[in-house]
Amino acid sequence: MLHIVACIKQVPDTKIIKMNPKTNTMDRRTAPAILNPYDAHAVEEAVRLKERYGGTVSVVTMGPPPAVTAIKKCIEIGADEGYLITDRRFAGADTLATSYAVTKAIEKISKEKPVDLIICGKMSIDGDTGQVGPGIARRLDIPPLTSVNKVVELNPDEKYAIVHRKLEDGYEVVRSTLPCLFSVEKTINEVPYSPLPNMLRAARYQPHIWSVDDLEDVDIKQLGLKGSPTIVSKVWAPPKPAGGTFLEGSPREQAEQLLSVVLEKKELFQGKGGM
Repeated sequence: MLHIVACIKQVPDTKIIKMNPKTNTMDRRTAPAILNPYDAHAVEEAVRLKERYGGTVSVVTMGPPPAVTAIKKCIEIGADEGYLITDRRFAGADTLATSYAVTKAIEKISKEKPVDLIICGKMSIDGDTGQVGPGIARRLDIPPLTSVNKVVELNPDEKYAIVHRKLEDGYEVVRSTLPCLFSVEKTINEVPYSPLPNMLRAARYQPHIWSVDDLEDVDIKQLGLKGSPTIVSKVWAPPKPAGGTFLEGSPREQAEQLLSVVLEKKELFQGKGGM
């Protein structure tokens, strides 16, 4: 039976988030936590593949205890099982340390039931790096297929997958062996409203919760801040743009004013085929 693992993340809602102007840090009190939108599409695609080919869908995430809410959302979408790895020793992880920790969780899951496919969102809206998915694939030594916007075929028996990868000017068709990892675009599907039975199941569902000690063969030095070679040294809000120039008068007068502004800023056009 096909076993798909979807890697997810709980993130602050960037549509509502505010920054503290004094500390230049995120005011988490104003930002509710949500399932990363790209990951919602990843879970939806995993569920669709399950319905198409049979099998089960597991979701895994690393985060604080409240991340259980994101797992329950995935159960609403149609996932079968959820795994949360949570421990203070994971705190402060960058993408390298995160991919290591999630890989260890997937390795434990695969011992209970071998994994045929891993699906991630293209990126998280709080980091925008797109590095965790490929990092997991590298650690598991499986092919990473990024920017996937269509799954053409998945053949668990012959162990291959065919997908479309989004490019700037079109798409390319790629065939890969299984197991492999997809990182998917939002355009791969539409996430519908969850049916009532799924919502009821999600309300009662309790995910598997693991600490570092529950994982196997873990190098503590590769977790959290110790395992993170990158740090955020400073965060600041960009300055608000200055107001524009309003043109007044007749069309001729406005044209003269516009020409005056262009001549004043002519250095911006030098070397670009301009003046």
